[in-house]
Amino acid sequence: MLSTTTLSAALSADHRARLLSLAHEVSFDVGTRLFEEGQRADRFWIIRTGTVALDLHVPGRRAAAIESLGRGELVGWSWHYPPHVWHLGAGAASPVRAYEFDAEAVRTLCAQDPEFGRAVACWVGQAVAHRLHAARVRLLDLYAPYGSGGR
Repeated sequence: MLSTTTLSAALSADHRARLLSLAHEVSFDVGTRLFEEGQRADRFWIIRTGTVALDLHVPGRRAAAIESLGRGELVGWSWHYPPHVWHLGAGAASPVRAYEFDAEAVRTLCAQDPEFGRAVACWVGQAVAHRLHAARVRLLDLYAPYGSGGR
């Protein structure tokens, strides 16, 4: 998978190395919840292997699956923007191995190095735009009278 939201496509080799210097490896069993909507967003992940499903709380209904993320994808963007509260939920759809990052440490590095900070902000912004579009299309597919029309 190579999209603008994958680490390898979004950041230069130097910026990737700087970011990965703050990472530690974690694993999640299938069904593990990484975060819930409304909780404090104090970390994020980059998937090494496996799949993470993003979902959105829909009052009176089961959570709507929005998107599945795979290798190299950023999981979580709410850590980057105040008030640092998750806007979606996420769970391991398969066994997952990932790099985990402490949000405060990454925000500090971004503040200390404006070029790095801008690159990270652009990457996270691309992920936000992609996820908002995916949420819109998925919710139209689920709840609009004629679906999204696949636009």
